[in-house]
Amino acid sequence: MSPSAARRIHVIGIGAGSPEHVTAEAAAALGEVDVFLVADKGGAKDELVAVRRAICERYIPADHAYELVTVPDPQRGPDAERDPAEYARGVRDWHAARTDAYVRIIEGLPEDAVVGFLVWGDPAFYDSTIRVVDAIGGRIPTTVRVLPGISAFQTLAAAHGIVLHRVGEPVHVTTGRRLVEDWARADDAGLELGTVVVMLDGHLHCRELAATHPDTVIHWGAYVGMPQQALRSGRLADVIDEIVELRARLRAQHGWVMDVYALTPA
Repeated sequence: MSPSAARRIHVIGIGAGSPEHVTAEAAAALGEVDVFLVADKGGAKDELVAVRRAICERYIPADHAYELVTVPDPQRGPDAERDPAEYARGVRDWHAARTDAYVRIIEGLPEDAVVGFLVWGDPAFYDSTIRVVDAIGGRIPTTVRVLPGISAFQTLAAAHGIVLHRVGEPVHVTTGRRLVEDWARADDAGLELGTVVVMLDGHLHCRELAATHPDTVIHWGAYVGMPQQALRSGRLADVIDEIVELRARLRAQHGWVMDVYALTPA
């Protein structure tokens, strides 16, 4: 690229798996992109790439030529075995490796080619794409546009037909890695977290709360918004064993699983 040219990049939220989640604004932005860069996690997760291809085919006009380039995703390592400092360092290294891979491809594109990233859910919630695109901007000139999408926890709430917050109360969004610690700190301080939405919890850490907070209500969903969607809800102590078993069975069946849940105090 010439020093004065800025690479246009669209970061597009595509929702939680259903093509119907794509907003009209996002659909229009899809039609402006020349090259989509998609992280290829390999194996059974090829289905996530296939969903992105299907969304492009559905919404991009037939007369607009575009390319979808899969980029092997760097390995992050055993996150569950790392302490907080090691985990943060591992994520930074992962982001840096992603940035390197994307910059190499982008620098080989025509100057006027618009680059697109298709973000599962919404780019603002527990996704690294905006941070990686910011890092790309530190290496080459960029002009970035972010398009919001329907998040997994919005889809979860709709699927269960619930309001996430009780009247006048907050919603606390966290990860499985932090759930028990966040809950314990709130209990010790006498604070109300309100409904707790938990993302990125491959180990269902809410099991650790079942003995001390058995009446907490859980609304859980896997593959929310997709044809294989599975939902369970009820008193945490009553349904957590079923959810653990079901999650393991779904992972074995499909080769991967993405789930999200909400915990409402009794």
